[in-house]
Amino acid sequence: MHFPQLRLVAAIVALALLTAAGPTVHAQTPVPAPRFAVDPSWPKDMPKNWIFGAITGVFVDAKDHVWVTHLPETLTEEETSEIQKPPIGTCCTPAPVVVEFDPAGNVVQGWGDPAQDIAVYPKNAHGIFVDHHGFVWVGTYMHHRVQKFTRDGKHVLTIGTYEKTGGSNDTALLGGPAGIWVDPKTNEAFVADGYRNRRVIVFDGETGKYLRHWGAYGAAPDDTQKPVNDPDVPNKQFGTVHGITGSSDGMIYVADRRGNRVQVFDQKGKFIMEKSVAPRTLSSGSAFVPVLSPDRAQQWLYLADGTNHKIWIMRRSDLEIVGEFGRGGRQLGQMLRPHGMSVDSKGTLYVGEASTGRRVQRFTVQVK
Repeated sequence: MHFPQLRLVAAIVALALLTAAGPTVHAQTPVPAPRFAVDPSWPKDMPKNWIFGAITGVFVDAKDHVWVTHLPETLTEEETSEIQKPPIGTCCTPAPVVVEFDPAGNVVQGWGDPAQDIAVYPKNAHGIFVDHHGFVWVGTYMHHRVQKFTRDGKHVLTIGTYEKTGGSNDTALLGGPAGIWVDPKTNEAFVADGYRNRRVIVFDGETGKYLRHWGAYGAAPDDTQKPVNDPDVPNKQFGTVHGITGSSDGMIYVADRRGNRVQVFDQKGKFIMEKSVAPRTLSSGSAFVPVLSPDRAQQWLYLADGTNHKIWIMRRSDLEIVGEFGRGGRQLGQMLRPHGMSVDSKGTLYVGEASTGRRVQRFTVQVK
Protein backbone atom coordinates (compact mmCIF):
# COMPACT_ATOMS: atom_id res chain seq x y z
CA MET A 1 0.00 0.00 0.00
CA HIS A 2 1.34 3.46 -0.93
CA PHE A 3 1.87 6.12 1.76
CA PRO A 4 -0.88 8.41 0.39
CA GLN A 5 -3.32 5.52 0.78
CA LEU A 6 -2.10 4.92 4.34
CA ARG A 7 -2.70 8.57 5.17
CA LEU A 8 -6.22 8.34 3.67
CA VAL A 9 -7.02 5.24 5.74
CA ALA A 10 -5.67 6.92 8.89
CA ALA A 11 -7.83 9.97 8.25
CA ILE A 12 -10.92 7.83 7.78
CA VAL A 13 -10.20 5.93 11.01
CA ALA A 14 -9.62 9.18 12.94
CA LEU A 15 -12.87 10.62 11.61
CA ALA A 16 -14.74 7.47 12.62
CA LEU A 17 -13.26 7.59 16.13
CA LEU A 18 -14.15 11.27 16.48
CA THR A 19 -17.72 10.56 15.35
CA ALA A 20 -18.00 7.64 17.78
CA ALA A 21 -16.74 9.84 20.60
CA GLY A 22 -19.38 12.46 19.91
CA PRO A 23 -22.17 11.07 22.12
CA THR A 24 -19.74 10.53 25.00
CA VAL A 25 -18.64 14.15 24.89
CA HIS A 26 -22.25 15.28 24.62
CA ALA A 27 -23.25 13.12 27.60
CA GLN A 28 -20.74 15.01 29.75
CA THR A 29 -22.43 18.31 28.99
CA PRO A 30 -24.41 19.49 32.03
CA VAL A 31 -28.06 18.57 31.67
CA PRO A 32 -30.34 21.58 32.20
CA ALA A 33 -32.73 21.37 35.12
CA PRO A 34 -36.33 20.53 34.24
CA ARG A 35 -38.88 23.35 34.02
CA PHE A 36 -42.44 23.02 35.28
CA ALA A 37 -45.79 24.64 34.51
CA VAL A 38 -49.03 24.31 36.42
CA ASP A 39 -51.86 22.28 34.87
CA PRO A 40 -55.11 24.19 35.49
CA SER A 41 -57.27 21.21 34.48
CA TRP A 42 -56.27 19.01 37.43
CA PRO A 43 -57.98 17.78 39.58
CA LYS A 44 -61.65 17.52 38.67
CA ASP A 45 -64.38 18.55 41.11
CA MET A 46 -64.71 16.15 44.03
CA PRO A 47 -68.12 14.49 44.59
CA LYS A 48 -70.60 15.11 47.42
CA ASN A 49 -69.41 18.69 47.95
CA TRP A 50 -66.18 17.36 49.47
CA ILE A 51 -63.58 19.91 50.52
CA PHE A 52 -60.02 19.51 51.76
CA GLY A 53 -58.54 20.87 54.96
CA ALA A 54 -54.78 21.26 55.37
CA ILE A 55 -53.01 18.83 53.02
CA THR A 56 -50.51 16.74 54.98
CA GLY A 57 -49.45 14.11 52.47
CA VAL A 58 -49.38 13.36 48.73
CA PHE A 59 -48.15 10.17 47.06
CA VAL A 60 -48.34 8.81 43.50
CA ASP A 61 -48.51 5.02 43.29
CA ALA A 62 -47.37 2.59 40.58
CA LYS A 63 -50.63 3.15 38.65
CA ASP A 64 -50.03 6.93 38.63
CA HIS A 65 -52.94 7.32 41.03
CA VAL A 66 -52.57 10.25 43.40
CA TRP A 67 -53.25 9.66 47.11
CA VAL A 68 -53.90 12.60 49.44
CA THR A 69 -54.21 12.93 53.21
CA HIS A 70 -55.63 16.03 54.86
CA LEU A 71 -56.85 17.33 58.22
CA PRO A 72 -60.66 17.76 58.27
CA GLU A 73 -60.35 19.33 61.72
CA THR A 74 -58.71 22.42 60.17
CA LEU A 75 -61.89 23.31 58.26
CA THR A 76 -64.10 26.10 59.60
CA GLU A 77 -67.86 26.03 60.16
CA GLU A 78 -68.30 28.30 57.14
CA GLU A 79 -66.27 25.92 54.98
CA THR A 80 -68.39 22.96 56.12
CA SER A 81 -71.76 24.68 56.39
CA GLU A 82 -73.61 21.67 54.97
CA ILE A 83 -72.87 19.47 57.99
CA GLN A 84 -73.54 22.00 60.73
CA LYS A 85 -76.56 21.40 62.97
CA PRO A 86 -78.62 23.01 61.70
CA PRO A 87 -76.92 23.53 58.30
CA ILE A 88 -75.89 27.12 57.76
CA GLY A 89 -75.48 26.74 54.00
CA THR A 90 -75.48 24.29 51.11
CA CYS A 91 -71.75 23.62 50.88
CA CYS A 92 -69.50 21.93 51.87
CA THR A 93 -68.64 18.66 53.66
CA PRO A 94 -65.19 17.41 54.71
CA ALA A 95 -63.59 14.90 52.35
CA PRO A 96 -62.54 11.56 53.85
CA VAL A 97 -59.09 11.65 55.42
CA VAL A 98 -57.59 9.60 52.55
CA VAL A 99 -58.65 10.34 48.97
CA GLU A 100 -57.46 8.55 45.82
CA PHE A 101 -57.51 10.27 42.39
CA ASP A 102 -56.92 8.67 38.99
CA PRO A 103 -54.40 10.26 36.58
CA ALA A 104 -57.12 12.40 35.01
CA GLY A 105 -58.00 13.92 38.38
CA ASN A 106 -61.22 12.02 39.07
CA VAL A 107 -61.87 10.76 42.59
CA VAL A 108 -61.62 6.96 42.75
CA GLN A 109 -62.45 6.54 46.43
CA GLY A 110 -62.07 8.03 49.87
CA TRP A 111 -61.90 6.52 53.35
CA GLY A 112 -61.20 7.46 56.94
CA ASP A 113 -63.86 9.02 59.15
CA PRO A 114 -63.57 10.52 62.66
CA ALA A 115 -66.53 8.36 63.72
CA GLN A 116 -64.44 5.21 63.24
CA ASP A 117 -62.76 3.31 66.06
CA ILE A 118 -59.61 5.21 67.02
CA ALA A 119 -57.70 1.91 66.99
CA VAL A 120 -58.01 1.74 63.21
CA TYR A 121 -58.71 5.34 62.23
CA PRO A 122 -55.78 7.45 60.88
CA LYS A 123 -56.47 10.44 63.13
CA ASN A 124 -54.36 13.56 62.38
CA ALA A 125 -52.93 11.89 59.27
CA HIS A 126 -49.48 13.06 58.22
CA GLY A 127 -47.57 11.52 55.34
CA ILE A 128 -48.75 8.76 53.01
CA PHE A 129 -46.98 6.03 51.03
CA VAL A 130 -48.31 3.23 48.81
CA ASP A 131 -45.87 0.33 48.75
CA HIS A 132 -44.96 -2.24 46.09
CA HIS A 133 -47.69 -4.60 47.36
CA GLY A 134 -50.34 -1.88 47.17
CA PHE A 135 -50.61 -1.32 50.92
CA VAL A 136 -51.25 2.25 52.03
CA TRP A 137 -49.12 3.58 54.89
CA VAL A 138 -50.31 6.64 56.85
CA GLY A 139 -48.50 8.45 59.65
CA THR A 140 -50.33 10.13 62.56
CA TYR A 141 -47.93 12.75 63.78
CA MET A 142 -49.84 14.02 66.83
CA HIS A 143 -50.60 10.55 68.15
CA HIS A 144 -47.30 8.76 67.48
CA ARG A 145 -48.37 5.97 65.14
CA VAL A 146 -47.77 4.67 61.63
CA GLN A 147 -50.61 2.56 60.25
CA LYS A 148 -50.83 0.23 57.28
CA PHE A 149 -54.06 -0.30 55.31
CA THR A 150 -55.31 -2.12 52.23
CA ARG A 151 -56.14 0.10 49.27
CA ASP A 152 -59.77 0.23 50.33
CA GLY A 153 -58.96 1.25 53.90
CA LYS A 154 -58.96 -1.99 55.87
CA HIS A 155 -56.56 -1.77 58.80
CA VAL A 156 -53.61 -4.21 58.59
CA LEU A 157 -50.88 -3.07 61.00
CA THR A 158 -50.08 -0.37 63.54
CA ILE A 159 -46.56 0.60 64.62
CA GLY A 160 -46.39 2.66 67.80
CA THR A 161 -49.02 3.27 70.46
CA TYR A 162 -51.74 5.90 70.47
CA GLU A 163 -50.74 8.93 72.58
CA LYS A 164 -47.55 7.27 73.91
CA THR A 165 -43.94 8.16 73.19
CA GLY A 166 -40.65 7.21 74.77
CA GLY A 167 -37.89 9.31 73.26
CA SER A 168 -35.59 9.04 70.28
CA ASN A 169 -33.95 5.76 71.34
CA ASP A 170 -37.09 3.85 72.24
CA THR A 171 -37.48 0.88 69.88
CA ALA A 172 -41.23 0.32 70.36
CA LEU A 173 -42.78 3.79 70.61
CA LEU A 174 -42.74 6.57 68.04
CA GLY A 175 -42.63 10.33 68.57
CA GLY A 176 -44.41 12.39 65.95
CA PRO A 177 -43.86 10.32 62.76
CA ALA A 178 -44.09 12.51 59.68
CA GLY A 179 -43.13 10.52 56.58
CA ILE A 180 -42.75 6.93 55.36
CA TRP A 181 -40.82 5.18 52.59
CA VAL A 182 -40.90 1.41 51.99
CA ASP A 183 -38.06 -0.27 50.09
CA PRO A 184 -39.48 -2.56 47.38
CA LYS A 185 -36.38 -4.78 47.51
CA THR A 186 -36.31 -5.51 51.25
CA ASN A 187 -39.85 -4.50 52.35
CA GLU A 188 -38.28 -2.41 55.11
CA ALA A 189 -40.29 0.62 56.22
CA PHE A 190 -38.23 3.77 56.87
CA VAL A 191 -40.01 6.32 59.06
CA ALA A 192 -39.12 10.00 59.49
CA ASP A 193 -39.85 10.05 63.22
CA GLY A 194 -39.34 13.71 63.76
CA TYR A 195 -41.99 15.98 65.27
CA ARG A 196 -41.16 14.76 68.77
CA ASN A 197 -38.23 12.42 68.19
CA ARG A 198 -35.10 13.19 66.13
CA ARG A 199 -34.39 10.11 64.09
CA VAL A 200 -34.99 7.77 61.19
CA ILE A 201 -36.34 4.44 62.40
CA VAL A 202 -36.67 1.25 60.33
CA PHE A 203 -39.18 -1.59 60.72
CA ASP A 204 -39.98 -4.82 58.94
CA GLY A 205 -42.80 -3.90 56.59
CA GLU A 206 -44.64 -7.18 57.12
CA THR A 207 -44.48 -7.64 60.89
CA GLY A 208 -43.65 -4.16 62.18
CA LYS A 209 -40.59 -5.53 64.00
CA TYR A 210 -38.01 -2.91 64.97
CA LEU A 211 -34.76 -3.17 62.98
CA ARG A 212 -32.58 -0.07 63.58
CA HIS A 213 -32.54 3.70 63.93
CA TRP A 214 -30.18 6.65 63.66
CA GLY A 215 -29.99 10.40 64.10
CA ALA A 216 -28.22 13.24 62.30
CA TYR A 217 -24.91 12.26 60.66
CA GLY A 218 -25.75 8.61 61.39
CA ALA A 219 -25.05 8.96 65.12
CA ALA A 220 -27.34 7.93 67.96
CA PRO A 221 -29.89 10.70 68.59
CA ASP A 222 -29.58 12.60 71.86
CA ASP A 223 -32.75 14.27 73.12
CA THR A 224 -30.81 16.16 75.80
CA GLN A 225 -29.02 18.22 73.13
CA LYS A 226 -31.18 21.00 71.77
CA PRO A 227 -30.69 21.94 68.10
CA VAL A 228 -28.68 25.13 67.57
CA ASN A 229 -30.55 27.81 65.63
CA ASP A 230 -27.44 29.19 63.92
CA PRO A 231 -26.95 28.84 60.14
CA ASP A 232 -23.18 28.94 60.60
CA VAL A 233 -23.12 26.04 63.09
CA PRO A 234 -24.13 22.57 61.79
CA ASN A 235 -26.62 20.89 64.10
CA LYS A 236 -25.40 17.62 65.57
CA GLN A 237 -29.05 16.65 66.13
CA PHE A 238 -31.95 16.69 63.71
CA GLY A 239 -34.33 19.62 64.08
CA THR A 240 -37.54 18.17 62.63
CA VAL A 241 -37.18 14.92 60.67
CA HIS A 242 -40.07 15.62 58.33
CA GLY A 243 -39.69 13.91 54.94
CA ILE A 244 -37.96 10.80 53.66
CA THR A 245 -37.45 8.93 50.39
CA GLY A 246 -35.15 6.28 49.00
CA SER A 247 -33.39 5.82 45.68
CA SER A 248 -33.07 2.76 43.48
CA ASP A 249 -29.34 2.61 44.26
CA GLY A 250 -29.86 2.29 48.01
CA MET A 251 -29.58 5.86 49.31
CA ILE A 252 -31.95 7.39 51.88
CA TYR A 253 -32.76 11.12 51.61
CA VAL A 254 -33.97 12.84 54.78
CA ALA A 255 -35.49 16.32 54.93
CA ASP A 256 -34.59 17.95 58.26
CA ARG A 257 -37.19 20.69 58.16
CA ARG A 258 -36.06 23.05 60.92
CA GLY A 259 -32.45 22.11 60.24
CA ASN A 260 -32.84 23.64 56.75
CA ARG A 261 -31.03 20.73 55.16
CA VAL A 262 -31.13 17.39 53.38
CA GLN A 263 -28.97 14.57 54.70
CA VAL A 264 -28.14 11.42 52.73
CA PHE A 265 -27.43 7.99 54.20
CA ASP A 266 -27.07 4.42 53.07
CA GLN A 267 -29.81 2.08 54.25
CA LYS A 268 -27.87 1.07 57.35
CA GLY A 269 -27.61 4.68 58.49
CA LYS A 270 -24.09 5.54 57.33
CA PHE A 271 -23.89 9.27 56.64
CA ILE A 272 -22.95 10.16 53.04
CA MET A 273 -23.44 13.92 52.60
CA GLU A 274 -25.70 16.88 53.35
CA LYS A 275 -26.85 20.10 51.75
CA SER A 276 -28.12 23.24 53.47
CA VAL A 277 -31.13 24.85 51.79
CA ALA A 278 -31.97 28.50 52.51
CA PRO A 279 -30.08 28.09 55.81
CA ARG A 280 -31.26 31.38 57.33
CA THR A 281 -34.91 30.34 57.14
CA LEU A 282 -36.57 30.55 60.57
CA SER A 283 -40.09 29.49 61.64
CA SER A 284 -40.80 25.95 60.33
CA GLY A 285 -37.63 25.73 58.25
CA SER A 286 -37.07 25.08 54.56
CA ALA A 287 -36.73 21.29 54.06
CA PHE A 288 -40.19 19.67 54.08
CA VAL A 289 -40.44 16.78 51.59
CA PRO A 290 -37.81 15.23 49.24
CA VAL A 291 -38.89 13.56 45.98
CA LEU A 292 -36.72 11.87 43.34
CA SER A 293 -37.30 12.15 39.61
CA PRO A 294 -38.53 8.92 37.93
CA ASP A 295 -35.82 8.63 35.25
CA ARG A 296 -33.56 5.60 35.51
CA ALA A 297 -30.68 7.57 37.06
CA GLN A 298 -33.03 9.56 39.32
CA GLN A 299 -30.86 12.54 38.53
CA TRP A 300 -33.05 15.20 40.20
CA LEU A 301 -34.14 15.67 43.78
CA TYR A 302 -37.09 18.01 44.34
CA LEU A 303 -37.56 19.56 47.76
CA ALA A 304 -40.80 21.16 48.97
CA ASP A 305 -40.14 24.27 51.07
CA GLY A 306 -43.20 25.15 53.13
CA THR A 307 -41.83 28.34 54.67
CA ASN A 308 -40.46 29.99 51.53
CA HIS A 309 -43.41 28.56 49.52
CA LYS A 310 -41.46 27.03 46.64
CA ILE A 311 -39.96 23.85 45.22
CA TRP A 312 -36.17 23.56 45.02
CA ILE A 313 -34.59 21.53 42.20
CA MET A 314 -31.35 19.79 43.18
CA ARG A 315 -28.93 17.60 41.26
CA ARG A 316 -28.94 14.29 43.10
CA SER A 317 -25.29 13.44 42.53
CA ASP A 318 -23.99 16.37 44.60
CA LEU A 319 -27.20 18.04 45.92
CA GLU A 320 -26.32 21.24 44.11
CA ILE A 321 -29.35 23.55 43.80
CA VAL A 322 -29.89 24.09 40.07
CA GLY A 323 -33.36 25.63 39.97
CA GLU A 324 -36.60 26.45 41.75
CA PHE A 325 -40.22 27.28 41.01
CA GLY A 326 -43.24 28.65 42.82
CA ARG A 327 -43.82 31.52 45.21
CA GLY A 328 -46.25 32.34 47.99
CA GLY A 329 -49.80 33.14 46.95
CA ARG A 330 -53.25 31.78 46.25
CA GLN A 331 -53.26 32.21 42.47
CA LEU A 332 -52.84 29.34 40.04
CA GLY A 333 -49.29 28.02 40.20
CA GLN A 334 -48.53 29.82 43.44
CA MET A 335 -48.52 27.93 46.72
CA LEU A 336 -48.88 28.41 50.46
CA ARG A 337 -46.98 25.99 52.65
CA PRO A 338 -46.28 23.13 50.22
CA HIS A 339 -46.35 20.22 52.63
CA GLY A 340 -47.04 17.09 50.58
CA MET A 341 -45.41 16.26 47.25
CA SER A 342 -44.92 13.32 44.92
CA VAL A 343 -44.04 12.54 41.30
CA ASP A 344 -45.61 10.28 38.67
CA SER A 345 -43.96 8.07 36.05
CA LYS A 346 -43.79 10.97 33.56
CA GLY A 347 -42.02 13.31 35.97
CA THR A 348 -45.13 15.34 36.78
CA LEU A 349 -45.10 16.82 40.30
CA TYR A 350 -48.14 16.95 42.57
CA VAL A 351 -47.93 19.51 45.37
CA GLY A 352 -50.32 19.76 48.31
CA GLU A 353 -50.67 22.89 50.45
CA ALA A 354 -51.18 22.87 54.21
CA SER A 355 -52.03 26.54 54.66
CA THR A 356 -55.23 28.29 53.61
CA GLY A 357 -54.89 27.15 49.98
CA ARG A 358 -55.77 23.56 50.99
CA ARG A 359 -55.42 22.13 47.52
CA VAL A 360 -53.26 19.85 45.36
CA GLN A 361 -51.80 21.28 42.15
CA ARG A 362 -50.19 19.42 39.27
CA PHE A 363 -47.01 20.73 37.62
CA THR A 364 -45.97 19.16 34.31
CA VAL A 365 -42.47 19.06 32.84
CA GLN A 366 -42.07 21.44 29.93
CA VAL A 367 -40.53 20.02 26.76
CA LYS A 368 -38.00 22.41 25.20
